[in-house]
Amino acid sequence: MKKQFKTMDDVPMVLSVEDLMPILGIGRNTAYGLVKRGEISCIHIGRQLRITKTELQRFMKNNGKSI
Repeated sequence: MKKQFKTMDDVPMVLSVEDLMPILGIGRNTAYGLVKRGEISCIHIGRQLRITKTELQRFMKNNGKSI
Protein backbone atom coordinates (compact mmCIF):
# COMPACT_ATOMS: atom_id res chain seq x y z
CA MET A 1 0.00 0.00 0.00
CA LYS A 2 1.31 3.44 -0.94
CA LYS A 3 1.91 5.90 1.84
CA GLN A 4 -0.49 8.82 1.82
CA PHE A 5 0.67 12.22 3.07
CA LYS A 6 -2.12 14.80 3.22
CA THR A 7 -0.01 17.71 4.45
CA MET A 8 3.68 18.49 4.73
CA ASP A 9 3.32 17.93 8.49
CA ASP A 10 2.52 14.26 7.74
CA VAL A 11 5.75 13.77 5.80
CA PRO A 12 8.55 12.18 7.88
CA MET A 13 11.92 13.93 8.30
CA VAL A 14 13.66 11.37 6.08
CA LEU A 15 12.17 9.73 2.98
CA SER A 16 13.12 6.93 0.65
CA VAL A 17 13.07 7.49 -3.09
CA GLU A 18 9.95 5.29 -3.16
CA ASP A 19 8.23 7.76 -0.80
CA LEU A 20 8.72 10.55 -3.35
CA MET A 21 6.62 8.82 -5.96
CA PRO A 22 3.14 9.46 -4.50
CA ILE A 23 4.11 12.88 -3.12
CA LEU A 24 5.27 14.17 -6.51
CA GLY A 25 2.91 12.03 -8.57
CA ILE A 26 5.78 10.44 -10.52
CA GLY A 27 6.94 6.94 -11.33
CA ARG A 28 9.91 5.01 -10.02
CA ASN A 29 12.24 5.76 -12.96
CA THR A 30 11.48 9.48 -12.80
CA ALA A 31 12.08 9.58 -9.03
CA TYR A 32 15.44 7.81 -9.33
CA GLY A 33 16.30 10.03 -12.31
CA LEU A 34 15.77 13.20 -10.25
CA VAL A 35 18.15 11.86 -7.61
CA LYS A 36 20.71 10.60 -10.14
CA ARG A 37 20.80 13.96 -11.94
CA GLY A 38 21.19 15.80 -8.62
CA GLU A 39 17.90 17.68 -8.93
CA ILE A 40 17.01 16.21 -5.54
CA SER A 41 19.97 15.77 -3.19
CA CYS A 42 20.17 12.58 -1.21
CA ILE A 43 22.09 10.96 1.59
CA HIS A 44 23.71 7.57 1.01
CA ILE A 45 23.34 5.16 3.91
CA GLY A 46 25.07 2.00 2.76
CA ARG A 47 23.30 1.15 -0.50
CA GLN A 48 20.15 3.02 0.45
CA LEU A 49 19.25 6.55 -0.65
CA ARG A 50 17.43 8.93 1.68
CA ILE A 51 16.02 12.39 1.04
CA THR A 52 15.44 14.88 3.84
CA LYS A 53 12.12 16.64 4.23
CA THR A 54 13.99 19.95 3.89
CA GLU A 55 15.40 18.88 0.52
CA LEU A 56 11.95 17.80 -0.66
CA GLN A 57 10.55 21.20 0.36
CA ARG A 58 13.39 22.98 -1.48
CA PHE A 59 12.74 20.96 -4.63
CA MET A 60 9.00 21.56 -4.47
CA LYS A 61 9.44 25.30 -3.89
CA ASN A 62 11.84 25.62 -6.83
CA ASN A 63 9.57 23.58 -9.10
CA GLY A 64 6.19 25.03 -8.17
CA LYS A 65 4.76 21.96 -6.41
CA SER A 66 2.71 22.00 -3.23
CA ILE A 67 1.25 19.35 -0.96
